[in-house]
Amino acid sequence: MDWLHFSRDVQEVMAQTWARVDTILMGRKTFEVAAAMGGGSGGGMGAMGGIAGYVFSRTLRRVDPPAQLVSSDAAEFVRALKVAEGKDICVMGGAHLARSLFAAGLIDEVGLNIHPVLLGQGVPFFLDAGRIPMELAERRTISGGCVLLTYRVGRVRAPAVKRASRRKA
Repeated sequence: MDWLHFSRDVQEVMAQTWARVDTILMGRKTFEVAAAMGGGSGGGMGAMGGIAGYVFSRTLRRVDPPAQLVSSDAAEFVRALKVAEGKDICVMGGAHLARSLFAAGLIDEVGLNIHPVLLGQGVPFFLDAGRIPMELAERRTISGGCVLLTYRVGRVRAPAVKRASRRKA
């Protein structure tokens, strides 16, 4: 991960993003990488004060607090989170997790940070998600030649249900 660009404007963007989020979702592999990179057995979720962290896995038997293990159906769990009152939900990694949430129509927005480095290989963002139309909502160039892109995910939606708070994932 030494290719990631960090600068003052990246820190500002991250601070703005985390101010809007109160829940992080991770797949098992992302969680294990975060834990190995110094996040400890809680996957670094303790460093995110006031943010709930959920790890989705059918193979892990436990995770250390403050992370919480979810081995039930991811779509059902996230659907319940989205109707509850709260801030935005961030899916922080997990191509398999994202695929199931896309299939269930639960992802509202995709944010990408493109770094000017060709790696030649790596982990895919999404696995077999099918063709999902997206609309560019925001584009921002930051120092180091990075480009932040935010897309709204398009899909045929059922009529809106009135709720206390609308949460994005």
